[in-house]
Amino acid sequence: MANPLPAKVSAECPHCGFKQMEYAAAKSSICRQCGRSFSPFAPKPGLKLRTKEEAPPPESPSILGRFEDFWKRQRSSIIECFECKRKQQVCGGATSTICPACSAHIDLRDYKITSGFSRSIRTRGNVHLTAKGDVGSSSVVCRSALVEGRLRGNLHCDDTATINYSGKIPGQISARHIIVERRADIHCFRRVRAESIEIKGRMSGEIIGQTVTVDRKGALEGDVTARAITVEKGGMFSGQLVIGDVSITQGELLQGQEPAVARIPEPHFPDAAPRPLPAT
Repeated sequence: MANPLPAKVSAECPHCGFKQMEYAAAKSSICRQCGRSFSPFAPKPGLKLRTKEEAPPPESPSILGRFEDFWKRQRSSIIECFECKRKQQVCGGATSTICPACSAHIDLRDYKITSGFSRSIRTRGNVHLTAKGDVGSSSVVCRSALVEGRLRGNLHCDDTATINYSGKIPGQISARHIIVERRADIHCFRRVRAESIEIKGRMSGEIIGQTVTVDRKGALEGDVTARAITVEKGGMFSGQLVIGDVSITQGELLQGQEPAVARIPEPHFPDAAPRPLPAT
């Protein structure tokens, strides 16, 4: 008498829900649809269907955003080479260029720093140091900067440096315009040089500039050398003040050089030869 064939029963895959015939004594099997292993007669958990993950459709930019991007690409600007100081005109959408005079590379990118950053930056773009950012590099050179985080290196801006940070700044700051925001409270260990400095918050340190303005809620403590200073009603200033030093020039302010000391020419008389005294 021939042995009867083992009985088969329907088994359902717990992963994709596919049903297939399996032997009743089987302890494990492979799903013929999804290829995953399962126990045919184990207690079934909740049915899990595999669905294909679809990437969310890209958000279409608004008309204003598209217009701003188009305007940025069409707008051109004049930039200066770091090496030979040659000026050239570049497109607003460019990220880098080559100097036509000395073939030096010029970075035009904008930087947004949201964490620790230790590389030096030299760009003709803008730099945004967020509140969680920490710049430990020795030098940051850019067009404009917004400082909201920790700055431990030197900062030089061709245009405007806006400081909205509370803490100590050990590096040197130089810019054409410097704005200390109302919530800022900074202590600068090294000289701050600018053509114009506007203090809306609190600042302490040595300042060399053309004009210094302390707003009605601002406070400045330190030594100031400037052509003019304005302290609005309610503002505070304490320290030494030197007004009208004509030896300070714009080039010296931006390049960080010491003011030249005017020398008085010594009189020169060709006949003033030493003569012996008469004998007595």
